[in-house]
Amino acid sequence: MTAELPDWMIPPRPSGWEADDLDHLPQAPRHTELIDGALIFMMSPQRLWHSRLVQKLTLALEQAAPDGIEVAREMTVRLDNKSRPEPDVLVTTAAYDPDRTWYAPQDVALVIEVVSEESADRDRSMKPVKYAQARIPHFWRVEDEAGAPVVHTYELDTMTSTYVPTGIHRGRLAVTVPFSLDIDLKNLVA
Repeated sequence: MTAELPDWMIPPRPSGWEADDLDHLPQAPRHTELIDGALIFMMSPQRLWHSRLVQKLTLALEQAAPDGIEVAREMTVRLDNKSRPEPDVLVTTAAYDPDRTWYAPQDVALVIEVVSEESADRDRSMKPVKYAQARIPHFWRVEDEAGAPVVHTYELDTMTSTYVPTGIHRGRLAVTVPFSLDIDLKNLVA
């Protein structure tokens, strides 16, 4: 027996979904991403560890951000016509717009992915490549290491459009780019 898809899940064109289609899918689950023309639904329940870390990391970034820098969580980035991933946190130079539904890559200074079981492959392999190709200057990946957050930081090599590692941070995250920041990582999940 085959279940039929609801009409809203059928792509509006043979070539698949496009970035602007996400703004016209009110039936889609919250946190729906578009990767290479395919809808990705975040269906698993979110762990409290993930939720708390994203919340506290967002607050720490907001407190440290200089004027002209905004921090947003769970907003998509329109990388191209077929991809609108949703990083857990992003840092942007774009002005606040209450009607915004996505950011352009040239307005994003940093994307952060907090790895969960459901998103591990996308967060570790696919998304970093796409963010680098879109020329987003900084990428951080946060892993759960026995309940403690470990932050892997990367910076864009503009010659190759790939990320190069700049550090693995346990216990304390102290960086100078995209702005000066010093965070006690243990406090992010306490």
